[in-house]
Amino acid sequence: MTTEEIGLVLVIDDSSTNLELLYDILTEVGYDVLLAKQGKKGIDLAKSHPVDLILLDVIMPEMDGFQTCTLLQSEPETQNIPIIFMTGISDNLEKAKGLGLGAVDYITKPFYQAEILARIKIHIKLRRLTRELIHEKQSLEQRVEERTAELSQILAELQKAQLQLVRGEKLSSIGQLVAGVAHEIKNPLGFIAGNIDIATEGVSHLIEYLELYRAKFPNSGEEIQRKGVEIDIEYLLQDLPKMLASMKVGTDRISNLSTSLGTFCRSDTTAKVLANIHEGLDSTLMILQHRLKPTPNRREIKVVKNYGKIPRVRCYLGQLNQVFMNIIANAIDALEEGLGNAVSSPDLAPQITIETKLSADGQQIVIQIADNAQGMTPEVKSQIFDYLFTTKPVGKGTGLGLSISLQIVKEAHNGNLTCYSELGVGTAFEIQIPLDDSEAIAC
Repeated sequence: MTTEEIGLVLVIDDSSTNLELLYDILTEVGYDVLLAKQGKKGIDLAKSHPVDLILLDVIMPEMDGFQTCTLLQSEPETQNIPIIFMTGISDNLEKAKGLGLGAVDYITKPFYQAEILARIKIHIKLRRLTRELIHEKQSLEQRVEERTAELSQILAELQKAQLQLVRGEKLSSIGQLVAGVAHEIKNPLGFIAGNIDIATEGVSHLIEYLELYRAKFPNSGEEIQRKGVEIDIEYLLQDLPKMLASMKVGTDRISNLSTSLGTFCRSDTTAKVLANIHEGLDSTLMILQHRLKPTPNRREIKVVKNYGKIPRVRCYLGQLNQVFMNIIANAIDALEEGLGNAVSSPDLAPQITIETKLSADGQQIVIQIADNAQGMTPEVKSQIFDYLFTTKPVGKGTGLGLSISLQIVKEAHNGNLTCYSELGVGTAFEIQIPLDDSEAIAC
């Protein structure tokens, strides 16, 4: 018998003769043997020893073989040990009962040595193979689990790297584009604004001169009077200063927009700078001003600014402005979509509230941007920061905005970005930025 075939056999039988006979047969060919004359004793031995197979007599006093088998099958330590019943009754119903209780085979008395050894050998081998299969299965499952975890980590790192590339490229492209536009606007705008002031002063002098001329020479002649009627001189004298004033207002607005564009796309990606968060929020709102205006489908979106006294914070303001842009633009989208949703009240004025404050411990700046749109379901809320997740129609959303925003806040600023949303009430995003060595001067 090979080493692989040797095993520990437990024999449970109330007959001393049978125990001695089986002990001699099994030990002679190399098996280790344990003997028990009662079912309870046999169960205790099976629990305390690494038994490979049990030979169990069916008819025993106090606890018969069926009861013993039932108890062995109910215990975690013994339920997988193969049991071979030994009986002197050749009854198919009895055999069926034993097999139904969990036994793997039957041996009929009187014993035949060759039959006993053959049956024991095959069932011990089956048990060994079963153990090996279970071990291989567990090992395979562990390797699959480890490989899955490894691949998941690689995927997460790839997504993170891709997000960083997209974020960097996006911010760089936006920054270059906006900075270029702001620069190109600024020079001709300065020329126009400067000349409007001079033109306004010149027109004022001309009007004074003309009025003086008309006062001194009331009879200006028929030709001059006809020309005055033709050009509607009275209207022109009243409206021309108003036209110049309107042009001045327009150039001031463009100048403010140019300044906001410059603030929004600040080139501070290589090092943090002390920045005024309120300036970043205001520049973002200025760029999105056109989306806040009333449309045929909704009223004007009101923006309520509850700015607190917060210090300037050392940050990448251009990147934080991108976060503000993503969150506020999403709030506007939600307010527009919510108008057709039964959850939102048609009488509710669309509103975005922006609040800034210091945290309770004074160690962080807290920026909260909230809307009173329809809110989100828990299922949607749990996925909003996921890579490429979007609820918008194809072509209207990439699913990158909030995932990039989370990366900017958490990784670039060691902060936190949290979403609070209740269906039918609205959504709020809270940004927390640590003060670190920020300047302790209130904005």
